[in-house]
Amino acid sequence: MLGIVPAAGRGSRIQPLGFSKELLPVGSRLDGQTERPCAVSEYLVRRMVRNGVDRICFIIGSGKSDILEYYAAGYDTAAAIFVAQPSPIGLCDAIFRAEPLVTPEETVLIGLPDTIWFPEDGFCRLADDRLSFLMFPVNRPELFDAVVLDQSGRVEQIQVKQADAATNWVWGAFKMPGRIFHQLAALWRQREGFDEYFGTLVNAYLAAGGEAYGVKAGTAYVDVGTFDGYRTALRLLESNDVVEDETPPMLASQDLSTVPTLPGEGA
Repeated sequence: MLGIVPAAGRGSRIQPLGFSKELLPVGSRLDGQTERPCAVSEYLVRRMVRNGVDRICFIIGSGKSDILEYYAAGYDTAAAIFVAQPSPIGLCDAIFRAEPLVTPEETVLIGLPDTIWFPEDGFCRLADDRLSFLMFPVNRPELFDAVVLDQSGRVEQIQVKQADAATNWVWGAFKMPGRIFHQLAALWRQREGFDEYFGTLVNAYLAAGGEAYGVKAGTAYVDVGTFDGYRTALRLLESNDVVEDETPPMLASQDLSTVPTLPGEGA
């Protein structure tokens, strides 16, 4: 089972940081009995591992070597793989760079490493044999990809950052079998890489006869890529009294000095 983590974005909305936004310290985790800062991307990675992922592919760009150093030893039982995206030109271009690693029979999980969401077992709520989206209610769906479902839970349309979104339920992560991943990659190439956003590609996939499903199992979703989102994430974690479980063995062996601090914070 493969997890894909697109981490090549510049993070311009929250710069200057001096390090990759995916390593932004948000909340904490336990290293034995000691509380340590937790990089925001760990929340996604941990949720992937909880669903059974044994390989995690980080899509990174130039200047993202700190992500490679942070996850080089893997995470818990999952091995880390790193693939380069020369230019951050969209989510589709990022995730399909992992295509050579995907076998048709395995399950693929995809999420965004600068988000924090609940429940922690969200990926487990999605079926392995279909393209399915984990959905969350938000106050401003026009900032996200709103997912319109029919009464049976099938996706009718994804409204990409649409001002008059028909629903406040947006996708926050998704899962699919490898064969559908390859079908989507082939369609993206047929469309000459037209789709920057995954939502527009899925709309084309649906128009061509494909199927996708949405699962309204999400309870909270925060984009930590802005300062407002960062503050909201801290409040969310505090209100849930969240300290991530004991540091996985492989991560515990790394030098914790690589965990960055925000500008103006002490080391």
